[in-house]
Amino acid sequence: MSERLAPGEARISHSSHWGAFQAVVSGGRVVRVEPAPFDPDPSALLESIPDALYSHARVAAPSVRKGWLENGPGSDGHRRGSDSFVQVPWPEAISLVAGELSRVRSDHGSAAIFGGSYGWSSAGRFHHAKTQLERFLNCFGGCTGQIHNYSYAAALALLPHVLGSAASVSGTVTTWDSIAASSGLVVMFGGLPLKNLQVEAGGVGAHTTPDWLRRARAAGVQFINVSPIRDDAPDFIDAEWLPVRPTSDTAMMLGLAHVLVTEGLHDTEFLERYCVGFDRFRAYLMGARDGRAKTPEWAAAICGLDAERIRRLARQMAGTRTMLSVTWSLQRADHGEQPYWMAITLAAMLGQIGLPGAGFGFGYGDVSAIGSRRLPFPSPSLETGVNPMGRGIPVARVADMLLNPGAEYDFDGERKRYPDIKLVYWAGGNPFHHHQDLNRLLQAWSRPETIIVHEPWWTATARHADIVLPASTTLERNDLGASGRDRYLIAMKRAVDPLGDARSDFDIFSALAVRLGIETAFTEGRDEMAWIKHIYEKTRERAAESDIALPAFERFWADGHVRVEIPETPYVLYADFRADPDRSPLPTPSGRIEIYSATIDGFGYEDCIGHPAWFEPSEWLGSPLAAEYPLHLISNQPKTRLHGQLDSGRVSMRSKIRGHEPCRMHPSDAARREIATGDIVRLYNARGSCLAGAILTDAVRPGVVQLSTGAWFDPDRSGALPGVEKHGNPNVLTPDHGTSKVGQGPSAHSALVQVERYAGADLEVTAFAVPEVSARKSVNATQFPGGGDR
Repeated sequence: MSERLAPGEARISHSSHWGAFQAVVSGGRVVRVEPAPFDPDPSALLESIPDALYSHARVAAPSVRKGWLENGPGSDGHRRGSDSFVQVPWPEAISLVAGELSRVRSDHGSAAIFGGSYGWSSAGRFHHAKTQLERFLNCFGGCTGQIHNYSYAAALALLPHVLGSAASVSGTVTTWDSIAASSGLVVMFGGLPLKNLQVEAGGVGAHTTPDWLRRARAAGVQFINVSPIRDDAPDFIDAEWLPVRPTSDTAMMLGLAHVLVTEGLHDTEFLERYCVGFDRFRAYLMGARDGRAKTPEWAAAICGLDAERIRRLARQMAGTRTMLSVTWSLQRADHGEQPYWMAITLAAMLGQIGLPGAGFGFGYGDVSAIGSRRLPFPSPSLETGVNPMGRGIPVARVADMLLNPGAEYDFDGERKRYPDIKLVYWAGGNPFHHHQDLNRLLQAWSRPETIIVHEPWWTATARHADIVLPASTTLERNDLGASGRDRYLIAMKRAVDPLGDARSDFDIFSALAVRLGIETAFTEGRDEMAWIKHIYEKTRERAAESDIALPAFERFWADGHVRVEIPETPYVLYADFRADPDRSPLPTPSGRIEIYSATIDGFGYEDCIGHPAWFEPSEWLGSPLAAEYPLHLISNQPKTRLHGQLDSGRVSMRSKIRGHEPCRMHPSDAARREIATGDIVRLYNARGSCLAGAILTDAVRPGVVQLSTGAWFDPDRSGALPGVEKHGNPNVLTPDHGTSKVGQGPSAHSALVQVERYAGADLEVTAFAVPEVSARKSVNATQFPGGGDR
């Protein structure tokens, strides 16, 4: 229930990744936020939103790295991250950026410009930084862009070969109401983490998944959590925990498949009618190819579970209506394509794909609304146009590209060549959070001649840039919140004026477009509100084509939200295909599920053959490297923020231990290292080291240490502990190589480490400190609690 407003207070409708809310404003300041009254289970993370808005780490004005300003492009890139900055007026900043874009395009071509971004910058569909950046650079002649994403890149490459489409990894899955009504068993590979259900890319109107899970459990659905971490499944679903070794899920699935075949439990009719290539996979499964039958005993030696438990689970799956759920996290590891391909194969062997409450589903529990009914029309979006260059790199190969210009690499059946990047333009997202092996990224980041960044805060990305343009936050602009998996469209109304000299990405690009002569192409003559109305009305037209009536924009904006009424019909993935595979074939070469893919086999890759298989990861608890680094690092998503967003907010800060990010480990592993809860520990391997605060818990499998992502990158520059990251960013430890030549996704979860108690002097965490900035203009510093001109 909302608090009663005090005199002078007003509520402003808005939305965020963590849910719709109302900003309570008084005297031109946001004093608190309140969850939307229609959200039955709002996220506690909303509490941190005002902290981010008024953070002392806000970028107050356009700032240029001193060395770049004095010596020009291409000078002392190694000083990025340690150099001071000089504030400049907006006209000068726009002139510098426009001049650099023109120079690089003229001297080196548009392919030398890299447009970097990520999609979690804002829930708003107009002020979506990645879209704004792509639209602007496309209007300017194009750039080298990014292909796929960090979340599920391996799946985006693999699934079109196996299923003909990647839709099943981006949210087109059997809905929760179908599972609650029809499932007998849900086997959750990677769990179903309740913490992730707080967030959704386009915002959340109503958090409904926890309620559906309760309904499913009350209806008698049994849940099994296959994960190294027990609380990857919520307590209230009473899930049985099978504490598998990290990255061994494919081997476990192969052991299950072996039982189905040897005991005659596989559905041969389904495999013959709806699939191709099972005979080739069966030969591998039974050991005809490599002499090793993938028995439960073979699987148990790899995954660390009892062979008899694997047998019982296979029989149980074959004897009831079973849904196989696989999280996005499983494919962010060496050979991450394999657990997805194997899960599809296992579901096909059970013969239940296309039945209510059964089959397979990717992404359940990874964001809020996966498993909810999708809107029958496209969600609101801003068109980016076409990149005239028509080229990009796999999103996780940024450091490879910068370090190896001109080098060849394989990707999804093609031999490609990395461009020679002279200018990086980054708006939205923080590669010093998303990317792996950050010490390697630092080397790569020193190579370009110029790095331009839009940022509201002095993140590591901003501090390692040459030109930093202060971007406004979501509460400082108007927008439209929507997700294709949520029933609510939210009017995101500006609550306060932009702080300092902050401008929206749209305003920044519009000013650049004027300078570069592409204003008409970029803005199309519309300002912010005209664009928001245009996007909404296009959505309204598409809804009408599905016989869904949305109110006129003026009514929607006045009301603050609209709930989309869609039919209450459960969705079952591949139901039409199951009903008639000839009339509703899959868009694969065969029209069927490709357990064996001749296309992938034809690539000739040694790290991804023509059917699902077990490939030993470069780092896991069964590898020789475990003798030196005996703990497997799980760098999962945090409970207290989203990626690195809201890390300086009160919810995240309350979780820190003496300022350091908490890490969890099993008491038996801690005892051998004389570590107690509350101790500061050092995690290390050959790639780097970081400090964290220890928490002992039996919710983590022995041999595993869990350190969530998102602590702002904070390398020690004092010399007290050279090379250590002080805050607890696990990506100084994770490897930077592709999942395979097919997907080239990130392999963050294939990481071994050692942990020791840190007995040295306390190192101050300075992740949120503002770099030295000399002022050449007046900025209203009183709006920033920590000061503006520094």
